[in-house]
Amino acid sequence: MSRSTAPLFAPFALGKLSLPNRIVMAPMTRSFSPGGVPGEDVVAYYRRRAENDVGLIVTEGTVIDHPAAASDPRVPRFHGADALSGWSRVVAAVHEVGGRIMPQIWHVGTMRKAGSLPNVEAPPAGPSGLFKPGKKVGEPMTEAEVAYLVDAYGRAAGEAMRLGFDGVEIHGAHGYLIDQFFWDGTNVRDDAFGGDLVARTRFAADIVRACRRATAPGFPILLRFSQWKQQDYTARLAPTPDLLMKFLAPLADAGVDIFHCSTRRFHEPEFGGSTLNLAGWTKKLTGKPVITVGSVGLDGDFFGFNKGQRTGATSIDALIEMVERKEVDLVAVGRALITNPDWVPRVRAGDLAALRGYASEDLTTLA
Repeated sequence: MSRSTAPLFAPFALGKLSLPNRIVMAPMTRSFSPGGVPGEDVVAYYRRRAENDVGLIVTEGTVIDHPAAASDPRVPRFHGADALSGWSRVVAAVHEVGGRIMPQIWHVGTMRKAGSLPNVEAPPAGPSGLFKPGKKVGEPMTEAEVAYLVDAYGRAAGEAMRLGFDGVEIHGAHGYLIDQFFWDGTNVRDDAFGGDLVARTRFAADIVRACRRATAPGFPILLRFSQWKQQDYTARLAPTPDLLMKFLAPLADAGVDIFHCSTRRFHEPEFGGSTLNLAGWTKKLTGKPVITVGSVGLDGDFFGFNKGQRTGATSIDALIEMVERKEVDLVAVGRALITNPDWVPRVRAGDLAALRGYASEDLTTLA
């Protein structure tokens, strides 16, 4: 690392949200909450990152109140007194050491396999019942079901505020439910929730508005989105800047405060003729603050890692430059923070050589 890390450690403020630095813990599914209830090991896991000066923690995906929202009984819920009590302890522990934290609220959509726990009878739910183009796994959601889910997201946001979280992130990326409405490969509806790219944003925009109504003015609402899908890494919602602007405008208008722009590799330009990545273009087009994410701190493509293979330390000079040039506002770090709870102070000290490389085996514990 040849550049000063100072840009990463400048404070960030947006309305009532005040962060001591630009480092965000990315949301990462961990599946350590039996029965959907986060326990003391989950409390300690998030507290450790806050103690080590992560500017903002975005929790793992937490599922909203719907029978088909989850496909893993160990993924935490964001509904029910038992689960919310667990999250209350997480918030208290993070705040006790001066941290900031937001839950990511989530529904897996047709990524859920039929017969999965915890609700084996619940069929997958999606805009058109499609897992990917041409592969039907369920029936299209009715307009009444769509309305119920919009309300469920709003209720989850209201609970986040009640519990004392510092904001809420809506998971609209990676081929899950909201993203299935965005993508023409999984949304072939002929009602108000289908149609062209702009029309396909209505479900998400309605969710943002529901979250806004359920929370106080100034309560931060983040939206995570991606071009790529788990069903198709090459998928693109918007292949040009003009289409990206048309996609983002109704979401910004609905009340998104910060866009969390998910890419597989943060350093790759989004469109030809420009060095801007997806987050950089999103900020340029909307004027909204953005979070960039994608293999930060990894020297390889973690999707291709073999079991037992461990990454090495990698330069973050390009990342620092993006922040310094004000192309991006915040930087989300994922797997590097699973392996190194002390990633932030190590980077601040310029001691990247002391960081352990990530390996898939690190997902088997909640360190």
